[in-house]
Amino acid sequence: MTQTVRTQLQAAIDAARTGEAEGGVPIGSALFLDGELVATGYNRRVQDGSAIHHAEMNCLENAGRLTAAEYARATLVTTLSPCAMCTGAAILYKIPRIVIGENETFLGEEELLRSRGVEITVLDDAECVDMMSRFIDAHPTLWAEDIGEEAAE
Repeated sequence: MTQTVRTQLQAAIDAARTGEAEGGVPIGSALFLDGELVATGYNRRVQDGSAIHHAEMNCLENAGRLTAAEYARATLVTTLSPCAMCTGAAILYKIPRIVIGENETFLGEEELLRSRGVEITVLDDAECVDMMSRFIDAHPTLWAEDIGEEAAE
């Protein structure tokens, strides 16, 4: 992994750790334009009582209004494979590149993104896998809620 990609992923991991420290789901995201950090975000569903503030959605919100030309130069970095909702936002804004920390604990809509021409890079990052594995084991009901599933009995 190049230093640039590692630095970008670290911004998302740091955001995820902030969410985890607040009692939320430890997923983080970062948006880069031309290699420069524009915004970070993290899953805030628990903290805000929100239905939509997954990490990628929160990151896009924190970035504020951007033009189509800016999104066309963007890279979205996320610690976990994007769900259908977050994938839809990336498709809507035509974000051309997504870097994913890991997709072992959750496989999102990567094939849909690829089918829409989005360049996907999965890093298989051990820190991201460990962070999510520990959370899922400790909070299975909250995790199920976050991904729109019924909790296992």
